[in-house]
Amino acid sequence: MSASARPPFDLVIRGGEVVDGTRAPRRPADVGVRDGRIAAIGVALGRGERELDARGRAVAPGFLDIHTHYDAQLCWDGLATPSPLHGVTSVLTGNCSLSLAPVRGDGPERVVGMFQTIEDIGAPSFAAGVPFSWESFAQYLDFLRPRLSVNLIPLVGHSTLRLYAMGQASQQRAASDAEIARMCALLGEAVRAGARGLSLSDLDVDERLRPVPSRYADLREKIALAVAAVAAGGQLLENVIPSTGAAGIRACIEELGTISRESGIVATLQPVILFPGAQALLEQTLGWIADENARGGRVYGQTTPRSFDTNLRLEEQFFTFLLLPSWAEIMRRPVAERAALLADPARRPKLIEEGLPMLSLFLDRASVGECFAPENQRLRGRTLPEIARERGCTTVDALLEIALADELRTEFRIVGMMQDDPAVTARILAHPNILVGASDGGAHVSQFCGAGDTSELLATFVRERGDFSLEDAVWRLTGQPAELFGLRDVGRLAVGRSADLVVFDPATIAPGRESYVRDVPGGARRYLRDAVGIEAVYVAGAPIVEGGVYREARRGRVV
Repeated sequence: MSASARPPFDLVIRGGEVVDGTRAPRRPADVGVRDGRIAAIGVALGRGERELDARGRAVAPGFLDIHTHYDAQLCWDGLATPSPLHGVTSVLTGNCSLSLAPVRGDGPERVVGMFQTIEDIGAPSFAAGVPFSWESFAQYLDFLRPRLSVNLIPLVGHSTLRLYAMGQASQQRAASDAEIARMCALLGEAVRAGARGLSLSDLDVDERLRPVPSRYADLREKIALAVAAVAAGGQLLENVIPSTGAAGIRACIEELGTISRESGIVATLQPVILFPGAQALLEQTLGWIADENARGGRVYGQTTPRSFDTNLRLEEQFFTFLLLPSWAEIMRRPVAERAALLADPARRPKLIEEGLPMLSLFLDRASVGECFAPENQRLRGRTLPEIARERGCTTVDALLEIALADELRTEFRIVGMMQDDPAVTARILAHPNILVGASDGGAHVSQFCGAGDTSELLATFVRERGDFSLEDAVWRLTGQPAELFGLRDVGRLAVGRSADLVVFDPATIAPGRESYVRDVPGGARRYLRDAVGIEAVYVAGAPIVEGGVYREARRGRVV
């Protein structure tokens, strides 16, 4: 075809309703794409080399997932599956004080240990899929760029940064002036290479149950790093909510407000969710966040629209067990050895004594899912408390006996552990200082699939409950975080912007079927979730999902 005969557009999405990510009313229009960018929005546009009939569908900017742990997965899976099935075109990584760079010396081993403990991403998966062929953050991004099918919004993990700059002292003390200056210089280099800022943690522990390096930093260090990030062009600081009760949460939020006012950075805190019996604390948390914004800070909580459901299999790691010394000693062993120790009657009293107070949060809501032994088949769908009452034992006993009969493979489904009241969730989501986030995509994959929050928001809180208009919900997934985080090329459907687009059916969009598959390097398994109602997803005008099928276009970029 001659240049003169070339259609005016590479792609035309024709006849859909444009929901542009600004909260403006939806409008019928064609969208024309050329050279990876939105070239025109209007009625009866000219031909495209490819065309998609979008009648009866919404056409929106690609969704942003602002809290993922796809850091390792992107090394072997540039699509960040299954997030694109749910319309996600940009993922924010490096959360919870953990990133894969900068590293040197024993840094990779230490970083893997923290990822394994905090995010349940196993060392065998790192060994098989993450080469650590880099030292600097810029080198890490250069490794990822040719592999990306989705866009990457990376943060530098404070624990990783501290470990690089201070070594063992990173988990012993506050930093000296010279060490702070070194970290600020490294952070500035990373931001200029493509990072958007820094992530902290006021909660997490490493593989030896010691506080992660970020938790040893004082306010002086955190402010200096935030100032350095903003000076280099960064915009964002993320933190994990502490588990120290009301006083600790309030102190954390007030500290974020101080850091934001001193530096101009946008600070986010996650997860802001409803814990069982903690309605009053939730209300206080929302109030403290609002107070810091009234004082001139820019502090936002992150919440998830989904009920927090998870799955427990004793053949896999489960973070809570690692906080209980008697359980942790056993759960770190190979599965066969683990089963023998869990079956030891001499150990049972200690496991029950240590486990019941904390594990009851999970086990009281657990039911038997997938199981294998003939004697377990009749238990499928029944709750652990019911089985324990029938057998005259504790829920811990019931858990262990059922799992041991299945060689620890039994699936225990835990539903509504947190965020279990949609009316309360809607109120959290509607708060002016709350963002849709906290998905944890890419983490805890043997327990749940974090992808799907986007579909959940549009299905439950737009179509079914009517808490939000379609325009408002799309803005929360696109334009709102993009504007807050200083992302100029994503989050809005407008001429000149990158053609990162999702085409979906508002009448049917929903999270789909869950599956448990073995497709992670190192032989690990994970939960995946399909989506319903997503027609097509594009990054820079190239399809990465069509009709529920992945496409291997690699036009993702570091945003």
